Amino acid sequence: MNRILKTTAIAAAVIGVAGVAQAREQARIVGSSTVYPFASYVAEEFGATTEYPTPVIESTGSGGGLRLFCNGVGDDTPDITNASRRMKPSEFERCQENGVTDITEAFIGYDGIAFAQSNANEAMDVTREQIFLALAAKVPVDGELVDNPYTQWSEIDDALPAREIAVYGPPTTSGTRDAFAELVMEAASEEMDAYGGEGYTDIRTDGAFIDAGENDNLIVQRLAENTEAFGIFGYSFLEENADTLIGSSVDGVAPTPDAIGSGEYPVSRSMFFYVKNQHADEVPAMNAYADLFMSETMIGDLGYLKGIGLVPAPQDVREQARQAVENRESLELADLK
Repeated sequence: MNRILKTTAIAAAVIGVAGVAQAREQARIVGSSTVYPFASYVAEEFGATTEYPTPVIESTGSGGGLRLFCNGVGDDTPDITNASRRMKPSEFERCQENGVTDITEAFIGYDGIAFAQSNANEAMDVTREQIFLALAAKVPVDGELVDNPYTQWSEIDDALPAREIAVYGPPTTSGTRDAFAELVMEAASEEMDAYGGEGYTDIRTDGAFIDAGENDNLIVQRLAENTEAFGIFGYSFLEENADTLIGSSVDGVAPTPDAIGSGEYPVSRSMFFYVKNQHADEVPAMNAYADLFMSETMIGDLGYLKGIGLVPAPQDVREQARQAVENRESLELADLK
């Protein structure tokens, strides 16, 4: 990955010097930090094997990328945005209002959200309820919702170690944060009477949860420095750093490709990128890049991206997604509801 990151950084520096004219020769891509390693791999291969320059990719988070993507059509807006969740109807409507009226959705496969720590520790298996109680802003104590009083994991369950609760995680602009809120926070709190059957997603702000920014690699680095802490990030980063990190089972299921692809692992999600078809004439590299990304060479069962953590979708699902991209199918609001 260092080679990929270096290549992308050089490309970003080139665009900063060369300006808009150079940018239109290169596809400009923004979005999810989780999809970033996959997009970067494809971008490097694309630059090496085609007549086009290597695309410029910026990790802005899913929400941040979709905001930039939906700002309008033209040289100062991105051609593609990556997302570790599906576009929201409200985001689609904003795109439409700003003139981004022809969008193709590309479903690339699956990823899981890892709850991981330094492998200097023994594995700590957790439930979604335990993670929720560690990180929620307000938790039930003696039937009342109070500011979270827990400072150590053992205070939540004496079967857990007497370690300080410290969790590095993504910011609110991240698709990983959105998925974590839905798949862990909401899922756990809906089962608790204190919340009245409603999902509760507010994260505590007293230092137990540390916003580590959009770059998941930084979370990995911080876990090496603080071996008592945990991190929340995409499974691909856990697999890539298996020599230094260990993932926790969640609700008794380990984060493995099979468990993520089948949905058995409770914190798994789908990944996408979105193509601004109105840029096709000005940025011919855009569709060529999208087609390479969707090829079996990249997202197939034996594809390159599987080797860096992508969990491929079933073959029939891949083929349907590939056809949507090849045919430049236009996304409709009804598709998102």
